[in-house]
Amino acid sequence: MGRVYFLPLFLIVSTLGGCCFYGNCEDDDFIGDQLSASLYEPVFLDRSDFEKSVQLREPMEILNSGKIYVKDNYLFVNEVRKGFHVFDNSNPQSPIKITFIEVPGSTDLAIRENIFYINQATDLIAADFDFGTNSLTLTKRIENTFPELLSPDGFYAYDVPLNSVVVDWKLKK
Repeated sequence: MGRVYFLPLFLIVSTLGGCCFYGNCEDDDFIGDQLSASLYEPVFLDRSDFEKSVQLREPMEILNSGKIYVKDNYLFVNEVRKGFHVFDNSNPQSPIKITFIEVPGSTDLAIRENIFYINQATDLIAADFDFGTNSLTLTKRIENTFPELLSPDGFYAYDVPLNSVVVDWKLKK
């Protein structure tokens, strides 16, 4: 027969972290510890500013590229959680920068005809991009379609201010 070992109660409590063993563990304690373990802190945008944040900007350099999309002679490169670079790709050896579509919290894009379907942080938006006039019109927003953005190391934000949205994460100092 095998041996049976008994561990002292203080060893069991310290191994389990103490609080949950006695049944008084608060979810807030666990979440707070998890957030403090993250190397990043959330970047928030007020919901009203977030909903007005989609706009065209001057072309800019690609700093942190994500997915790449092609439609007709156009190339779209995601700037992770910032928006999309738009290029005229008529000559693939020499693409020409056209504009930058600023979409804070953006992570993905699908295009059907000239309608862009973008997940902007927690929302799904539809925007009509007119290639001829280089203009963008937001046509629909479905709030809270997607879960909150996770930090790059896999954590959720804690204590999100009322009427705010997590649009990015930045490295803690």
